[in-house]
Amino acid sequence: MTRLSLVRHGQTDWNLHKRIQGSTDIPLNSTGRAEAAEAGARLAARDWDAVVTSPLVRADETARIIAGELGLPRPRAIPALTERHHGEIEGLTFAERKERFPDGVPVPGLESRQQVLDRVLPALALIAAEHEGTGNHENAVLVVCHGGVIGTLVRHATGGERPRHDELIANGSIHDFRWEDGRLILEHFGSSERRLDEAFHTIA
Repeated sequence: MTRLSLVRHGQTDWNLHKRIQGSTDIPLNSTGRAEAAEAGARLAARDWDAVVTSPLVRADETARIIAGELGLPRPRAIPALTERHHGEIEGLTFAERKERFPDGVPVPGLESRQQVLDRVLPALALIAAEHEGTGNHENAVLVVCHGGVIGTLVRHATGGERPRHDELIANGSIHDFRWEDGRLILEHFGSSERRLDEAFHTIA
């Protein structure tokens, strides 16, 4: 069994201005760098074997800040952990998205949640296999990625029961899973203290 804790990257200016990021490569802002350092400080109470990350700069910088806080080597970037591709709505606000693509109108280039699972789950399986514990020792890996990826994995692991309407995937939040017998199992959903009007963060 391997423990996998998924951390959402820190805030970017597009998060701040409620723009859909998807696979667009937007850097952290100063708040995001502070959130990454805070996450690293919270994680320092636990033992970690490695940090891996999405290659997008907002995740990679978050992962490097956290690894520095934990005294771990530079994180390894794994392309399959990239955020869900949102096609032609990337860069739009939610209001702009609704205007251009009302409910029921397909968005060109939008990756389905199943497509996200099809690339992310095999990557997590490989990470878990590489860091599988022996005997009574459980290895633990930090996986720094994105709200859309984490939300999709939570839905998968809980059969769609979570995240609930009041459970938001905040920047810098930490969500604990374990990989056991070929399955991803949710153990703890991270902080959901932010207000519901900030729910846009969950797909950015």
